[in-house]
Amino acid sequence: MNKVTNIALAGAPPSGGSSMSKVTNVVLAGLGGQGVLKATDILADVALRAGFDVKKSEIKGMSQRGGSVTGDVRFGERVFSPMVPAGEADFLLVLEPTQAAPNKRLLRPGGVLITPEAVSSDALPHKRTLNVALLGALSAHLPLSEELWLASLRAAFDEAFFEANKKAFLIGRNGKHQTDS
Repeated sequence: MNKVTNIALAGAPPSGGSSMSKVTNVVLAGLGGQGVLKATDILADVALRAGFDVKKSEIKGMSQRGGSVTGDVRFGERVFSPMVPAGEADFLLVLEPTQAAPNKRLLRPGGVLITPEAVSSDALPHKRTLNVALLGALSAHLPLSEELWLASLRAAFDEAFFEANKKAFLIGRNGKHQTDS
């Protein structure tokens, strides 16, 4: 199974491109305690720092008992709703492999699926930094500067945890991003 699966990329913003006239839709999914909500907050903050209109939504369900958690982040020139409609997610980032199948319906044809296999868990400074490492993998597909990502990470974590999260982010961002059409 590939680390990052490109389900077709029809109409997706080009990696590193600067035009964001359309809304970019990202869904993050995992289980309670994996950092889905923290990752959603960081992504929304990065897009806001980049000057985009940003909306986000979270569904926690039974998260305190290890249940499913999803977070939607939408950003672009003008965003009207925080919820990503089914079949319109440009990116689906899952922190738990079992969450890929139930959430795949949210991904648009051509959308990109990012799974935990996108990073080597052995390379991470701590297993709890997986969410940030996967944000790093996602960041390689978005026209948001590394500088903005690092500023958001610094704001999101206590200084004692920043370096480990920075390392995890860079592992994800600079890792191998294999794609399948």
